[in-house]
Amino acid sequence: MKMRCYTLALLLLSGSMQAQPLDLSNSTDLLTAYVKVRGSLDPKEETVVYDEGIIYAVIPNQPIRAIFKLQMYNIARFEPNDSGYSLITREMLAYEDLQTGEILKEWKNPFTGETVEVIHVWNDPVNSTNKSASFSIPWTRLGDGRICMHIDVPLFYPSPLKKANWPKESRSDMYQAAELFQFFVSEKDINNRKMKSVPFDISWVRFSDFLPWMKMGDKQGYLMYSSRGWKVKGGFEALPAKIKSFVLANHPEYAHAPAQYSSPNMTSWKYYKKIMEERKK
Repeated sequence: MKMRCYTLALLLLSGSMQAQPLDLSNSTDLLTAYVKVRGSLDPKEETVVYDEGIIYAVIPNQPIRAIFKLQMYNIARFEPNDSGYSLITREMLAYEDLQTGEILKEWKNPFTGETVEVIHVWNDPVNSTNKSASFSIPWTRLGDGRICMHIDVPLFYPSPLKKANWPKESRSDMYQAAELFQFFVSEKDINNRKMKSVPFDISWVRFSDFLPWMKMGDKQGYLMYSSRGWKVKGGFEALPAKIKSFVLANHPEYAHAPAQYSSPNMTSWKYYKKIMEERKK
């Protein structure tokens, strides 16, 4: 009888320990939560985050003007490593006509009068590593049982497109932008030990110089992206038909995350330079 009670007590204690919520003040637990949100604890599971929104042109002394719709997604998976996790992804973004939603091949720039070729975003890879011992991400507990993880990423570094060599595409030798992410997720889901991946909603805001293919030269102003999205249940196959067809016709490899971690990362500015230089050969 005593042995049965002792065994029962151990089982109850074990169950109690397993039910303990993640401690988000602890870097290891916080990384576990982040991996469940951003991707999956299962290294074989690919997850897709989809976004849609509007891009605005902000020019001094002019009304802010909507110029494109956008659809984009990132397809990712996490691999555990000796110090934490590697995030392995690729992402694309399509620029669409503001009225029809058609994915653009060319665009008549209303600020210059020039018709330009539209270069969509094909960034491969977009990878990062996260260490359990030092992982940190700001988060806020909301009043409705949800948590918001938020990341503000100010960017300022030498541009791949030097002004002297790319006078119509670049305004400066420095690239300046900001990307602002907010992930809204159920705290109950984060603490559910049976869930390796949890659903979330996302807000993504971006500020940047005018895109190189817009050929804006020294024109003052910037672009403002306003979008919202979610982790797609069903992955790539569950994306909107239009964006899925566009990807399969142009870069079918984007139906999956990369097979392995690699660097350096691709950016839209580097991709533009790569495409233009390949055409000169």
